[in-house]
Amino acid sequence: MGRAFEYRKARKMKRWSSMAKAFTRIGREIAIAVKDGGTDPANNPRLRMAMQNAKAANMPKATVENSIKKASSKDAEDYSEHVYEGYAPHGIAVIVETATNNTNRTVANVRHVFSKYNGNLGTSGSVDYMFNRKGVFKILSEGIDQEELELELIDHGLEEVTVEDDKLVLKCDFVDYGSLHKALEEKNIEVEESELIRIPTHTTKLTDEQEEEVITLIEKMEEDDDVLNVFHNMDEEV
Repeated sequence: MGRAFEYRKARKMKRWSSMAKAFTRIGREIAIAVKDGGTDPANNPRLRMAMQNAKAANMPKATVENSIKKASSKDAEDYSEHVYEGYAPHGIAVIVETATNNTNRTVANVRHVFSKYNGNLGTSGSVDYMFNRKGVFKILSEGIDQEELELELIDHGLEEVTVEDDKLVLKCDFVDYGSLHKALEEKNIEVEESELIRIPTHTTKLTDEQEEEVITLIEKMEEDDDVLNVFHNMDEEV
């Protein structure tokens, strides 16, 4: 299937393999969620999302509770979110989502990776229009009538339901994330994992060698602790 396929498979396998990296990322998500919406997950959808992802990453409950407590203290680090846009080699659009307590450091690091690996950092809005922002929920499929669930949730923003292993994957528009999350909770449907993603409106097919160049840039970007997510419009179908 080519070297690029192996690169993709390896990247997916190792992305969350580093426990420390996963916990750092989730800790920052918790910090920002608490800063924006308080410490009560019942009234803070974003905090609930972070806690669900902590559970999915096997983050100890005590660690999650300590992160929430730390984020609400007067000595809490002041993390802020910043989104950077640019191009990887061969015209591939890239969006980098970050959470940082030092914006100068983060933008310098992001610019360095783009430059070193034959890409370039763009201006705000330069590639954002090429992506649609969506909410994604994963729930266990056992005991759930998929068609009935779709009918019940369509008024809460549900756009699509797909099956992935033993889970149902529910997608909605970014603005409907909170509404759909609340509807699932009211129906006592446990969310295994949830996230906000950016889906490209179109993708670009590259050769294996070209894909390797793009994947290298993405991997180096993901190694930075300030980086939460990297999205791109390279065709990864195999």
